[in-house]
Amino acid sequence: MPSWSPAQYLKFGDERTRPCRELAARVELAAPRQIVDLGCGPGNSTGVLAQRWPDAAITGLDNSPRMIEAARAERPALRWVAEDIGEWARANGDIFDLVFSNAALQWLPDHGSLLPQLMERVASRGALAFQMPAHDSPAHDLMRRMAAARQLQVNEWHSHDAAFYYDTLAPRSARVDVWTTEYQHVLPNAEGIVEWYRGTGLRPYLEALATGAERSQFEAELLAGLRALYPERADGRVLFPFRRIFAVAYRD
Repeated sequence: MPSWSPAQYLKFGDERTRPCRELAARVELAAPRQIVDLGCGPGNSTGVLAQRWPDAAITGLDNSPRMIEAARAERPALRWVAEDIGEWARANGDIFDLVFSNAALQWLPDHGSLLPQLMERVASRGALAFQMPAHDSPAHDLMRRMAAARQLQVNEWHSHDAAFYYDTLAPRSARVDVWTTEYQHVLPNAEGIVEWYRGTGLRPYLEALATGAERSQFEAELLAGLRALYPERADGRVLFPFRRIFAVAYRD
């Protein structure tokens, strides 16, 4: 059964960390004292926060023990917690000057309830900052169609448009900054797109399949479809557009 793999995730470490750096740079907090990184994975996003605010006390939280183990090995000085984001959001726990999440909230449903809960964990004059994939790409639509043809029950990703996040956060915030960015990732071939999704978005589809043979067949069919969707450029590489939604909400 597929499981979270820090090594697989970090095959595209630069591409996955770039949106995190851009989100952190957009947060207008001079010196937050307490920061939590929700869905920290192997700690690449937490490292970005430590570079931006070196004097802050930073906690990395992820529900995968393997990811937390890898993060702790890389940055033992930081605090690491293995916990589910949804459970953390519902708990009546500590508050933080910055609640940060890089490409993790898409794994949780009901953002209309989740985001107000996260805002309750933000201190006065603090901020909630997150980014996540938009999930409207041709590649993701292809996986959905393939799953439907197999009548698979898939734990689908969750995301909405920028207006939804503004409308949800604005009543609870002094100011909300929302935007989208479409990255043009340059990959060596269509196989590179499959490798990209193996670390994240392909996992729910593979988990819904019963055998290794079925998973191999799914990946082979996906690769054939991706070759048609993302043709080679003149230099033999492929352009892989990937759109992300960003938001920073500031408390009074």
